[in-house]
Amino acid sequence: MLTLRDVRLRRGPRVLFEQASVGVFRGDKVGIVGRNGSGKSSLLALIRGELAPDLGDYSAPTNLCIAVVEQSVPDSAQAVIDYVREGDAELMRIEHAIAAAHAAGDGHREAHLHGDYDAAGGYGARSRAASLATGLGFDPADLERPLQVFSGGLRMRAALARALMRRSDVLLLDEPTNHLDLDAVLWLEGWLRAYRGTLLIVSHDREFLDAIVGRTFHIENARLAAYSGNYSAFERQWAAARERNAALAESQRREMAHVESFVERFRAKASKARQVQSRLKWLARLPSIIEAQGEESFAWEFPTPAKLPRPLVALDRIGAGYGGRAVFSGASLSLAPGDRIGVLGRNGAGKSTLMKAIAGTLAPLAGERVAAPDLEVGFFAQLEVEQLDAASSSIEELGRRGGPQVAAWTPQQKRDHLGRFGFRGERVFEQVRTFSGGERARLTLAVMVARRPNLLLLDEPTNHLDFEMRNALLLALQDYAGAVLIVSHDRSLLRGACDRFLVVAGGAVRPFDGDLEDYAAWLAQGAPAPVAAAAATVATGETRRDARRREAAARNRLSPLRAELRAIETELATLAGKRAEIERALADATRVGQAAELGRIVQRTAGLEDRWLALSEEIDAAQRA
Repeated sequence: MLTLRDVRLRRGPRVLFEQASVGVFRGDKVGIVGRNGSGKSSLLALIRGELAPDLGDYSAPTNLCIAVVEQSVPDSAQAVIDYVREGDAELMRIEHAIAAAHAAGDGHREAHLHGDYDAAGGYGARSRAASLATGLGFDPADLERPLQVFSGGLRMRAALARALMRRSDVLLLDEPTNHLDLDAVLWLEGWLRAYRGTLLIVSHDREFLDAIVGRTFHIENARLAAYSGNYSAFERQWAAARERNAALAESQRREMAHVESFVERFRAKASKARQVQSRLKWLARLPSIIEAQGEESFAWEFPTPAKLPRPLVALDRIGAGYGGRAVFSGASLSLAPGDRIGVLGRNGAGKSTLMKAIAGTLAPLAGERVAAPDLEVGFFAQLEVEQLDAASSSIEELGRRGGPQVAAWTPQQKRDHLGRFGFRGERVFEQVRTFSGGERARLTLAVMVARRPNLLLLDEPTNHLDFEMRNALLLALQDYAGAVLIVSHDRSLLRGACDRFLVVAGGAVRPFDGDLEDYAAWLAQGAPAPVAAAAATVATGETRRDARRREAAARNRLSPLRAELRAIETELATLAGKRAEIERALADATRVGQAAELGRIVQRTAGLEDRWLALSEEIDAAQRA
């Protein structure tokens, strides 16, 4: 259906990929992955016909209907539902033809066109448009409101709904989840699984890709390769291929060294001239083995907070909102070091409002927020990214916004810190205006953690981050000593970083008794009351104050247990590395002195594993109590 034959594609002087030969078949669902800037979006532009290959050939059937998401949504008074409905180009063509026939007084043609309109589902189009828009997070009451009153993120949701409305043979999506919350991501996932056309999707959301795609295209080191299976299957195949390639390259290096040694020894001897020339020709014909290049890796480190008061901040039956109108009310929450909480809820339910209330940037309409004197909040949100000075450099931004402790750093300390977030060498002097979305997000995180916060509030932190950076963020959060609240549509991040959840729904903030699968099932059932325990407190006659005290006591008991559990996991990982190193050394018969150390590591590991199991059981029992 779509075929690339020996394609080379450039952007400016840089080759994105070359000698690319892949085919996409009718009904395929293909995930396109690779580092930021590797050429994924350019591949979609090639398929759309917006770019032409520099070499090679791209072919597609004529009259192919390709649906894409418009990158600019008009700032108009057009209603959301009308904008989405107009995505059905075939229906719009019939409507225009009906209007033209009516104006010409051609009743026979008008009647015939009304039959086409019915066959095309015209009378149900408005309902279909409403279903798409509400599935992607619009409140039904907002569908008749003009586009111009909505934020950029909601307008992009409208553009996505418009693309889904189109009757397409091929659907191209570039990071479609970036402007969605988890509820909308789950809905879109189900819609795309049922889509009957051919789908090509660029995404860095592992679970989203795993649920949808059956093939994966990977761009790395200017090579485009096709793999069968979803993202997890690709990762296994890719890792195995890298190991085979590394082994083959090492074997080739040994052979080359042997031949080069022969050439150097006998180049001057006339009797060996023929053999030398033969070996030189062999070297020239040797196939080039391209090893995985040393791509930039990220090992983020969040500094230990200067102080860890307990609790960090507490909300006592607060209400929060805007213009005197409460988005939620009666919210009570206490946060302590070691807490790892994911915040769930539909778009507009109040997740970001809750984060602002906790941060203290939004004054409560009712109730009380009590913060520890030593509370230091690190708040990551899109607004923080947008506040970067485009004319400034990363090292200047770090000095300007990093707080008094950063002001005391030497230039080298600033460069070392930025280097851990991928800004190395002269890059620290480049202007922010040249940065990609992922680079701006990285810089915002680097500045935020330099202030050594003891409470991290992360509102959609993975937008614009690729797989490598998302993994670096997750690992850094797992080692972080303070408390973390996360709003995210990235289920891998929520699973890896959070051990409990809150749900914001129906004007209230409550604990959610379950995991992400339970949350998806809760949504599918029409979102009944999320917490059975809430009703139980009323039935037993427990007062709200008693319930809050009981919940706070439970958190205080669990927090040190969770902290010890994470410390054990860190030590186990360190011991595993040391054990592997010693076992490799012991394989050398000349190095046997480390056997005793290996025995101590094995014994220590066994003790830690026993303690880890005991802690896990204790935490589970406390959570069930």
